[in-house]
Formats: sequence, structure tokens, C-alpha cells
Amino acid sequence: PASAFRAQARTVYDTVNANSAADLETAFYWRDNPDGSTGLPAGHWMTIAATVVFDQGLDLGQAAEVFALTGIGIADGFTSCWTEKYQTNLLRPVTYIKRLIDPAWNSPVNSPAFPEYTSGHSVGSAAAATVLTGLLGDVAFVDSASRPLGFADRPFASFWAAANQAAGSRLSGGIHYPMGIEQGLDQGRQVG
Repeated sequence: PASAFRAQARTVYDTVNANSAADLETAFYWRDNPDGSTGLPAGHWMTIAATVVFDQGLDLGQAAEVFALTGIGIADGFTSCWTEKYQTNLLRPVTYIKRLIDPAWNSPVNSPAFPEYTSGHSVGSAAAATVLTGLLGDVAFVDSASRPLGFADRPFASFWAAANQAAGSRLSGGIHYPMGIEQGLDQGRQVG
């Protein structure tokens, strides 16, 4: 009961139980499930890249570089993430919390049926933010990727502001421990 791992699970439990309506909306905004609307986190980030390419008026060569390097960064990020997930093979917070804290508890966002550590949204978002910032700088933009799901467009001051929100949404959604999110951001930054 006094372990550091229990504290991680307790943080998920307490965070979800204290979620505001805005926290839940953010968790669902970044859900990016394979329903075809955003194409998972990679599709969401490629939509962000396309928005900025258009907003900046980049020519074909510049646009091709942005799309190629962002896509490669995200792909390499997810390769490293999935390698880690299946080497670590860590159970999801919902499993731990139901067994040892509160049997009636559920995560607001459905927990994926694969290992928790590290957070794919954190890794992919950090890899994309690192590449896009390296290519384009700290650019403000408006994200419209989740518009097909009925969400309002979201303005961001930078790619990192979006990446940090995407990563944090996984805690509000109850599907990642803080350590999976924090290490995922670091992992994605290194890959990017």
C-alpha cells in the first residue's frame, strides 16, 4: 500500500475523480481512437502539420519536408513506444484500481487492450512537437482535427502546448499513470 506504484495509481484515481467538465472534454478531444475521424495520434498530428503548412503558405518543397520529417518522427516514436510497451508489459490503471482501490471505478476513456508504459500519445505528440518546432519554430496555430467529432477548434501557442495537453489528457482520461506520460514525453522528445 505504501509503494511508489500504488501512489501512481492513486494519482490516476484521484485525478479522474476530480475531473472538471473541461478536463473530460480535453480527454475526449485527444482520444484519437481508430474510428476514422482523426487517424489515431499520428493522423491528428499530421492534420496539425497540414494546418500549419497551409497557414504559413509553404511551397511544395517545404511542405514535403515538413510532412516527411514529421511522419518519420511520429513513426519512429511509435516504434520505440510499442517496443517499450511489450518489453515492460505494465497493466493499465483501470486494472490496478479495480483490483486494489475501488472495484466500481472505471476510466472515462476506454482503456486500450495493450500495455500501458509508455504513453503512445505522449511519445507521438512529443516526437511531432520536436520535429515541427525544429522545422518551423514556436508557431501558434488552431487545431481543427477533432472538428468531425463535434469539438470546437482549439488554439495553441506552440506545438509543445498541444503536445503537453495531449499527454495530460491521458491522465484525465484515466488510461495512463503519470510516469508513463512523463517518460513518454521524454522518449518522444529524444526520438524527435
